Amino acid sequence: MTGWNIADVLEVVAAEVPDSPAVIQGGRVVTWAGLDRRAGQVAAYLLGAGLSRGSSVAQYLRNSPEYIESLYACLKASLVPVNTNYRYGSDELVYLWDNADVRAVVFHGEFTAQIELIRDRLPQIRSWLWVDDGTGPCPGWAVSYQAVAAGAAAGPDPGPAPGPAQRSGDDLLLLYTGGTTGMPKGVMWRQDDLFILLGNAARGGYPDAPDLEYARSRVAREGRRMLPAAPLMHGAGCFSCVPILARGGAIVLLEGHSFNPAEFLDAVDTSQVHSASWVGDAFARPVADALDAHPGRWHLSSLKTITSGGVVFTEAIKRRLLAHAPHLLINDVFGAPEAIT
Repeated sequence: MTGWNIADVLEVVAAEVPDSPAVIQGGRVVTWAGLDRRAGQVAAYLLGAGLSRGSSVAQYLRNSPEYIESLYACLKASLVPVNTNYRYGSDELVYLWDNADVRAVVFHGEFTAQIELIRDRLPQIRSWLWVDDGTGPCPGWAVSYQAVAAGAAAGPDPGPAPGPAQRSGDDLLLLYTGGTTGMPKGVMWRQDDLFILLGNAARGGYPDAPDLEYARSRVAREGRRMLPAAPLMHGAGCFSCVPILARGGAIVLLEGHSFNPAEFLDAVDTSQVHSASWVGDAFARPVADALDAHPGRWHLSSLKTITSGGVVFTEAIKRRLLAHAPHLLINDVFGAPEAIT
């Protein structure tokens, strides 16, 4: 092995705790066995569609199990996942997908009309995988993601089963920034660097040289549950999932398209969430307001850690949260997509 590869670690987790939850969203629960199987089918389909090692795959998705699955599928097949801000307009999307040399897009149905405006400007994209969200039928130019994940999609013959032999720690993950200083910019992360940084920030104790038996020893039979309140399309949402998944935990996702503090607090109690991540006062203030307005409604006994980054998380809001949950550990993270501390 030439460095830590995230897919190698997640396959160890799936083998160790196949029946444990990996992703929870409302009443939908995807087990580790199901996540691994479905991601493998998506990986094989993309390879069969002509993508090769290092090809980029855009995730034009809201928070959903399909986001985690398609990310894992890319890592399995040594493809490069590319986050996509679903608030972008036509020119921004064309710039992003051209700049990232995207060859396939996984997208929620609600974005079909937007894609139809720009498809003819993106001739390099080979495959469009449509995720059903109840907003309309699958367009004729796309393939049903569900059919692909179930191994029932018509189209190209499946590619070779992806495996560790074709992966390395040099495989990339592309994180595009929001473009606050111009057009979006892609930050290139080696998986080895990202895994070590995120895993050891979460006290994983991973050695510099990859050791899958050590990774296996860190997998918990009842893994902790983490709720990323921010969209997974942002680094703050996606990156926080990696160390939890690596230890056999579950990612709990909210169902609403806009952040609702009551939904967040309900999910923490219902799913027994251990840790959460969000982006400063934009999330923390409405949560503090809800707790102040409804004292005693939420127990929050399972919630031990909140991690925040990206924008200011003020001391006054932290103190309001601690007044309701004095046991909380609050991590205020400083940095940028290029460096996390």
